[in-house]
Amino acid sequence: MSKRRNISSGVKWEDIVGYSRAVIVEGRILISGTTSIIGGEIRGKGDFYIQTKTILQKIEKILIDAGSSMEKVIRTRIYTTDISKWEEIGRAHCEFFDKVRPATAMIEIKGLVDPEMLVEIEAEAIE
Repeated sequence: MSKRRNISSGVKWEDIVGYSRAVIVEGRILISGTTSIIGGEIRGKGDFYIQTKTILQKIEKILIDAGSSMEKVIRTRIYTTDISKWEEIGRAHCEFFDKVRPATAMIEIKGLVDPEMLVEIEAEAIE
């Protein structure tokens, strides 16, 4: 059996919902859906680009804390409440992954937990 390590961000939702910010197992780092909430506030209200950039900065910090980096990301999944904003979202994504080019998907969804959340991103990386 392989060793598993859970990484917590300390937010109350982890205990309420029963999840970890990230899980490391078998050399893979799986990062849960991440939004642009910082300090209890949504950063970039109404702005798909700023929310995406903020989320990717948070994912980068998680990866560094896990001993990895954005260069080791192999997949992202982007969920958005408005697919017509794909260029704004994609521009922020490309700023982080222009050279890395992970496999990705951008999916329009009906909504997120808070209606002011416009984007949520999952990521998978290697150690």
